[in-house]
Amino acid sequence: MSRNASIRIGTRGSLLARTQSEGVAAALRQAGVAVELVVIATTGDVRTDIPIAGLVRAGGSDGVFVRELEQALRDGRIDAAVHSCKDLPTSLPNGLELACVPGRAEPFDVVVGRSAGTLASLPPHAVVGTSSVRRVMQVRALRPDVEVRPVRGNVDTRLRKLDAGEVDCLILAGAGLGRLGLGHRVTEVLQPPAFWPAIAQGALAIEVRADDERTRTVVRLLDCPETHAAVRAERSCLASLAGGCLAPIGGWARSEGGGLRLGAVVFGMTDGNVSRVTAEAVSESAGESPEQLGRRVAASLEAAGAADMLAAFRAQSAPR
Repeated sequence: MSRNASIRIGTRGSLLARTQSEGVAAALRQAGVAVELVVIATTGDVRTDIPIAGLVRAGGSDGVFVRELEQALRDGRIDAAVHSCKDLPTSLPNGLELACVPGRAEPFDVVVGRSAGTLASLPPHAVVGTSSVRRVMQVRALRPDVEVRPVRGNVDTRLRKLDAGEVDCLILAGAGLGRLGLGHRVTEVLQPPAFWPAIAQGALAIEVRADDERTRTVVRLLDCPETHAAVRAERSCLASLAGGCLAPIGGWARSEGGGLRLGAVVFGMTDGNVSRVTAEAVSESAGESPEQLGRRVAASLEAAGAADMLAAFRAQSAPR
């Protein structure tokens, strides 16, 4: 690629993905960088008729929303890929790297309700729409008297199902609604310790080829060191637990006193009853890396029983 060539940024085709990538492109253009967006369909976008768990099993690994983008990176069809960071597996393909994490949007899940605006105000037997195992377990822990129904598709599709009366409320990522200008639909914000977000939720990830110094240097113009450090700690914790996009694991890291505070949770379910183990720690010194903090919190979770809970979850989720 010549010095003055445009940087080709790959994006999924959903409205949210394109909106996020357009934001990245606009910031780079403001810095004087020529940018071209390349839309690439991913398995997770195309096969909305199959639960994510089924797609992961069929593909043999996580990454149903990123695989095709990563292949385009390796093939040289694009120079960078913009992902929702929570969709990016903790282990990247050889030759690719996470070069930039811009400033984070709201990391929390939210309720979008019709008549009842909060989880607590839902009537018994109300229908809550979500497909995430992490969200399902937390809803069942808080409201065992409601029905949880899988809802897939992009944000607009889910909102249409809500407005059509198929569900009484949705649990969604607040960041996505905010980026789409739909923050007015939020009726409740769900925060720890009552309700934990996904690892790296609300953050974007810009992935590049490891040997492409020019693109790496350019996209790092948008890097937010504070957010990047938080995401590194969260992803390290997830990797240490051998979790993935399906595992019932939540976490949230934020700056505190010049260091990082990381909290994380693992959920389990036995005979319909939801259990959890949580751990929290603050970086001990300037010498402790975000990755070391993540591993320390993961070790605390495992000592509290998380390893057995995750093993049971994997056994229950395995294809029969």
